[in-house]
Amino acid sequence: MISVLLADDQPIVRSGLRALLNAEPDIKVVGEAGDGAEALEQALRFRPDVVVMDIRMPVIDGIEATRRLAADPGLTDVRVLVLTTYDEDEMIFRALRAGAAGFLLKDVDPEDLIRAVRVVAAGEALLAPRATRRLIEAFTARPEVSAPSARMVGALTERERQIAALVATGLSNHEIASKLVISPDTARTHVSRVMGKIGARDRAQVVVFAYEAGLVIPNHSPAG
Repeated sequence: MISVLLADDQPIVRSGLRALLNAEPDIKVVGEAGDGAEALEQALRFRPDVVVMDIRMPVIDGIEATRRLAADPGLTDVRVLVLTTYDEDEMIFRALRAGAAGFLLKDVDPEDLIRAVRVVAAGEALLAPRATRRLIEAFTARPEVSAPSARMVGALTERERQIAALVATGLSNHEIASKLVISPDTARTHVSRVMGKIGARDRAQVVVFAYEAGLVIPNHSPAG
C-alpha cells in the first residue's frame, strides 16, 4: 500500500485529490496539510511514501518544505511529487534541486497523476512532458557547465555517463536496458552507482546533474 500525504493550501483541491487517490486499491491518503510547515510536521508523523506538494503555500512554500524534507535524515524514504499550476523554468529547477522526485502540472489527467504517485513511490523520477521540454531547452541554452557537476563527471565511467544521460531523458531502468541491450538488473546497478558517486538522493537529482553537467544534448543521442 502506497501512503500519501497531501500538501495544498486549498481544501477543495485536497478533497479532490483524496477522493481520486483513495479510490485506488493500492494507494491510501494518510494525512493533509494546508501549508509547508504543517506538511513537514505531517511527514514526520506519518512517514508517507509520497508527499504530493503544492508550491505556493503560506508559512513555508512547497519548495522550501521539499528542501527541508529531503535534508531530514529521518525522512530519507519519503518522496516528493510537486503538483502545481506554475510551470516557469525557475520553479521546475528549484523544485528538482530541492529534492523533488517528480513535477506535474495541475491540469494533468487523473490517470496520469495516479501513475505518477506509483512511479515516484517506486523510486523513479517523473516530469510533466511540457516541463521536461522546458528543462532541456533552458539548460542547453546555457553555454556554461556547472563547475561542481563537471568535477563529478570525472568520477563516472563512460557507461555511467551514458546511463545518467538516459535517466535525464526520462527512461526507466527497463527502457535503458532495452536501449543498451543489457539486463534490467544491470541497468539498475549502473543507476545506483551513478547516484552514489554524485551523491544523488533519487533519480530526479540525476536528471538535474546530467543537464548541469552537459551530458544531455537536444535532438542527439545522450553523451557516451
